[in-house]
Amino acid sequence: MSHESTKATIEVIGLRKRFGPQPALDGMTFTVRPGRVTGFVGPNGAGKSTTMRVILGLDTAEEGKALVGGVPYRTLRRPLRHLGALLDASALQPSRTARHHLLWLAHSQGLPARRVDEVIEQAGLGTAARRRAGGFSLGMRQRLGIAAALLGDPPVVMLDEPFNGLDPDGIVWMRGLLAELARQGRAVLVSSHLMSELEDTADHLVVIGHGRVIADTSVSQLLAEASGGRVTLRTSAPARAAQVLHGAGAITVATGPDTLTITGLPDAETVALLARNGVPFSQVSTHRATLEEAYLELTRDTVQYRGIPAPEATR
Repeated sequence: MSHESTKATIEVIGLRKRFGPQPALDGMTFTVRPGRVTGFVGPNGAGKSTTMRVILGLDTAEEGKALVGGVPYRTLRRPLRHLGALLDASALQPSRTARHHLLWLAHSQGLPARRVDEVIEQAGLGTAARRRAGGFSLGMRQRLGIAAALLGDPPVVMLDEPFNGLDPDGIVWMRGLLAELARQGRAVLVSSHLMSELEDTADHLVVIGHGRVIADTSVSQLLAEASGGRVTLRTSAPARAAQVLHGAGAITVATGPDTLTITGLPDAETVALLARNGVPFSQVSTHRATLEEAYLELTRDTVQYRGIPAPEATR
């Protein structure tokens, strides 16, 4: 089902909220758009959970507003038909079976029982549907929470740390699910500390720190900026290579006896220039930053809780 023609958006506009003297949200503003997975990341205490709770009407902001499809979540008569969310996989009645938990939610939203069976299969819970949820592992509770989030076939999906507790098979399933939800035109917001997973699944990234947005960009653009256009060159004639490259306006730094790091000249132009001048080389490669590297660089000054490395063991 395509949701591209609906108001599949989350709009966060100027949210401000304090807990004691410190601002938890300090003008938080961003939009989650349809047809893509938006990663929502930041250090502990940056304001991710508070923002998502305000979106769901569980917390109230002192200033600003949060809208789902153009309206406050609290005003929605059948909210699960508009936004499906997973904030806490343990928020369930442990004595209920997985199916009864979903049936109870479906009844509250005017949804048919067949929809429960559909999301049970989608979440891979078919063999566990009649087991009591209190005995589920964290990964199984995550799957049940995802099933609940999808129950109303919502155009907007918001998930907090959905990879937590999943085994390798579950992680592969989650990647595919997020991609499929975006492909269907839904707006998908995913909070996670696992940068490696977001690098593989997110199209867009909202990075926050100290309660405000510090980057709102595509993953590809963020990685390109973090990589800085650095090129690694391996050559048996580093002095000659540096001379030729300097003549073309590049900056070179020797990082090994036969290795130069080059900035200011793309890899293709580097290859052509060296070949034209008869400079031998065995490798020319562009440095590609990981999402983790880009994230750590962006949030370096916003980390509130920083540990001290353990001392090296002595023998």
